[in-house]
Amino acid sequence: MKVGIIGLPNVGKSTLFKALTKKQVDASNYPFCTIDPNIGVVEVPDKRLEKLAEISKSEKIIPTVIEFVDIAGLVKNAHKGEGLGNQFLSHIREVDAIIEVLRDFENKNITHVEGSIDPERDKSIIHLELVMADLQTVEKLLEKISKETKSGDKQAIKKSKILEKLKTTLDDGKLASQTSLNDEEKIIISNLNLLTLKPIIFIKNIKDKKEQETEKTFIEINAKHESELAELSEKELDELGIQRTGLDKLIQASYNILNLITYLTTGPQETRAWTIEKGTKAPQAAGKIHTDFEKGFIRAEVCKYNDFISAGSELKTKEKGLIRLEGKDYAVQDGDVIYFRINS
Repeated sequence: MKVGIIGLPNVGKSTLFKALTKKQVDASNYPFCTIDPNIGVVEVPDKRLEKLAEISKSEKIIPTVIEFVDIAGLVKNAHKGEGLGNQFLSHIREVDAIIEVLRDFENKNITHVEGSIDPERDKSIIHLELVMADLQTVEKLLEKISKETKSGDKQAIKKSKILEKLKTTLDDGKLASQTSLNDEEKIIISNLNLLTLKPIIFIKNIKDKKEQETEKTFIEINAKHESELAELSEKELDELGIQRTGLDKLIQASYNILNLITYLTTGPQETRAWTIEKGTKAPQAAGKIHTDFEKGFIRAEVCKYNDFISAGSELKTKEKGLIRLEGKDYAVQDGDVIYFRINS
C-alpha cells in the first residue's frame, strides 16, 4: 500500500514523514526544501504478531508495511507555475490514498506562505491545485481520442462520455470523486490515476490541543511531538503509559479508508501479517502469499486470533474444535489465523 503526503510548504509534512519513517529528512524553515520525493517504508504496528510468534516459537516476525511518499509543498496557483509548479504531483499519481496535512499551529519562527493560519483556506488551495492537475490530464486525453471518437470508435465514444462528465465536475472546481460514476466507468478511467479520485485523510498539525480523532478521515496530530515519540522504544512508550500514538491512529485510518484488513499466518519459521481488502475470498487471500496458492487452493483452516491465543497452541485449537474448514466462497476476516491447504 502506498500513501502520498501533500500540503502547503512549512505545514509539517516532512516532520510527519520523519516521525512515520524515523528517517531524517530536510525539514528546514523555507518553502520547497523537499524537492525530490522522500519515500519510506513503514511497518504497520500489530501486537498480535508478537503473541502468535511466542506461541509458535517463530524464528522471525514479518509485519505488513505501508510506503509513504512525501512530496514538495504546493502553493497557490502552482498550476500557473507559481513556486515550483505542480510538477511534483506526478510523484503521487501511483499512490492508493493521500494524506493532506493542514497547519493549525502558530509559530513566529516558521513562516506560512499565505501569511496566516487558516486550515480551511489551505485545504481549498490544495484542492484547487489537485483539481487543476486532473483537469489538465482529462483535457489532454479528450484531445488525444477526439479523432477516434469522430470516426465512430465505440470504446473511444464511451470513454469520451466519461471524460466529459469528469471535466464538468472539475470545471466546477469539485473533486473527481464527486462525479457520479458506476463501477464499469471507474474501471475504464482507472489508469488515469486521477488525484481527486483517491481517498483523502485529513491531518491537522496542531500544537497544544489534546490530540483526538474527530472522524474517520480527519485526525489531529502534533507532528513535532510524534517525531519525538518515534525515537522512543516500545518499553519507553509503555513506561509513559502511551498505548496508541497519533501515528498508530494515522496508519489505522489509512487501512480504514482503503477498506483493508489483515489476516495472519504463524509457524516455527515465521509469523506474518498479510494485507487484503475486506471481502476478499480465501483463494485470493492465499494468492497474496504466492500465485500458485490461489491456483492450487483446496481449503483454508481458519481460527480466530483470540481463540488461538486462549488455546495456547495450534494443537490445542484443533483439540478444542476451534479450527474451521472453509472453502472457496469464504470471505477472510480481520484477525483470522489461516493455514492454506493446496495442491502441490
